[in-house]
Amino acid sequence: MYRFLFSARWFGWLAMVIVLAAGCVGLGRWQLDRREAVVEDIQRIEANYDAAPQRYVPGENGFDRYDPAREWTPVTFIGTYDVDNQVVARNRPLNGQPGYEVLTPLRLDDGTAVIIDRGWLPIGNIEAGRPDEIPAPPSGQVEVTARMKPGEPAVNRGAPEGQVASIDLVALSDRLDYPLQDAAYGLLALERPGAAVTPVAAPKPSIDEGPHLSYSLQWFAFGVLAFVGLGYAARQQRRSNAELDGSAPDLPTRQRRRPSSEEEEDTILDAQGIR
Repeated sequence: MYRFLFSARWFGWLAMVIVLAAGCVGLGRWQLDRREAVVEDIQRIEANYDAAPQRYVPGENGFDRYDPAREWTPVTFIGTYDVDNQVVARNRPLNGQPGYEVLTPLRLDDGTAVIIDRGWLPIGNIEAGRPDEIPAPPSGQVEVTARMKPGEPAVNRGAPEGQVASIDLVALSDRLDYPLQDAAYGLLALERPGAAVTPVAAPKPSIDEGPHLSYSLQWFAFGVLAFVGLGYAARQQRRSNAELDGSAPDLPTRQRRRPSSEEEEDTILDAQGIR
């Protein structure tokens, strides 16, 4: 019946299905891992984004030693913007439009500084590769509330003068002649006094999980369907082999129903023309 399954050909099909199913399971687990990471991000946003701002305390707020659980936490600083060492980060899209983010060191009373991401600017029309104008920050002492974000890794890509390819805080620290908090930077939420013109403020991050769960279930289903397809193919092969061997079960013949005596009498009368 199914002895053909022990042939090299069908072992090959089985091996291929196992590999295919394993790949589907791996992709399904990858989607679950991505969903788990997204859910953790959403939980941090919901817990920290709208929390009451914390006063900056040297060594206690996590800007010198980053804690992922504190991402998006608002922290209030008092200091002075260092416009001379301001740079812009390249390749920062917003709502599908390319642009830059303005990074300005804020010098604090303890002698250190923290990078403040003051917002987004579109690409310029006057000179390619640069914003047309960078709005100046408030001068003098300013109170800044910013949400904590981790520094970004270095990238093997250059940038024009006054620009950086990533928010690599260690590299930014090397540009300065004073200590910089190099574990996290602040995404501007509020500053007092405010500037007359400001870059576009960063929008609140999305809390949508995305389609990762449905994608993972689809991949798991594909893995199961691979074995279902193999089973169906084996069943069809069995039927084909049985037909070739003449051992296919004969379909039951339909027996003709014998007419009743009344039907026989009616037939005779019809033949004699009586009816």
